[in-house]
Amino acid sequence: MSAIEHCRTAALGGHVEVCEDCGHGRVAYNSCRNRHCPKCQGTAARKWLEDREADLLPVGYFHVVFTLPDEVADIAFHNKATVYDLLFRAASETMLTIAADPKHLGARIGITTVLHTWGSALTHHPHVHMIVPGGGIAPDGRWVSSRPAFLLPVRVLGALFRRLFLMRLIALYDDGRLSFFGPMAHLAEKRAFLRHLAPVRKKRWVVYAKPPFGGPEAVLAYLARYTHRVAISNRRLIEFDENDVTFRYKDYRRDGADQLRVMTLSADEFIRRFLLHVLPRGFHRIRHYGLLAASCRKASLERIRTLLAVAPPTVADIAEAPVDAVPPCPCCGGRMVIVEVFERGHQPRAPPVGALPNRENPP
Repeated sequence: MSAIEHCRTAALGGHVEVCEDCGHGRVAYNSCRNRHCPKCQGTAARKWLEDREADLLPVGYFHVVFTLPDEVADIAFHNKATVYDLLFRAASETMLTIAADPKHLGARIGITTVLHTWGSALTHHPHVHMIVPGGGIAPDGRWVSSRPAFLLPVRVLGALFRRLFLMRLIALYDDGRLSFFGPMAHLAEKRAFLRHLAPVRKKRWVVYAKPPFGGPEAVLAYLARYTHRVAISNRRLIEFDENDVTFRYKDYRRDGADQLRVMTLSADEFIRRFLLHVLPRGFHRIRHYGLLAASCRKASLERIRTLLAVAPPTVADIAEAPVDAVPPCPCCGGRMVIVEVFERGHQPRAPPVGALPNRENPP
């Protein structure tokens, strides 16, 4: 939270830029580069998307979502690293197991998985989004394509996901790797823990398979929105009056246009909800499995392209702008040159004449 508070302020230092053509100047403060900061993920997202663009295949892509029921989400709240990791492993193993079954696809597939821990109103709602190419490699080495609008049966996926997750969650409990606090403290007793899980053994666990994406461009557009975003984007914020924060959200219990709602929270409650979604240090929220696992991704993609008789992507002739390129002059579009660098907690010695605060980096 401290990093986000100080992002793009004098507390982190910065530099002064002056236009070579018109002399316009501006002060730009440094960003915090924290992965949870809503304003500091643009560069990381662009770099990640460039890498994923090279991995895209000329096949349909499916979007699958695995969601934890509320009773398990309550346990995850106090055991984020352990239970979120289990969510990744159980969901990916479910997909790989059912896809490999000859009664279904009968092939090994590739999966890109992204963890989200929030609902639209910033509540705690852990789930994983999967991007899955529509096909895989069969045991005999053939490429097997899925049906155009169907990948795997969601009821079968949900049943296996429930069994795998609960079996391993109980194993984590038996190994002493789960902790309970506050109103959940009574779950430290084994019988209370099992009673808490009893309802979810009979409940249908939600696995949602969305219609296939409309081509590789749509896959990238989705990834651009969801991979490096945390909880809420600035464009959903409507108003802040020093006491309350007003923002837009979707109420998925309603239909159509009625889903779009407006909520006002006290500043303290808004910050509390945002901080629910800060991940444990070092925890990876984007993971790859099967044919797209890091250990075999390059070889798998080459093999698939050979099976599909398609050429690998070529490197774009257009040179990319440097990651830290200085934006052009807002007045004339000229080249901005850095004329002074100042340290953390300091202001520039003499702001340039006519300098305006950087709209993207307000003081």
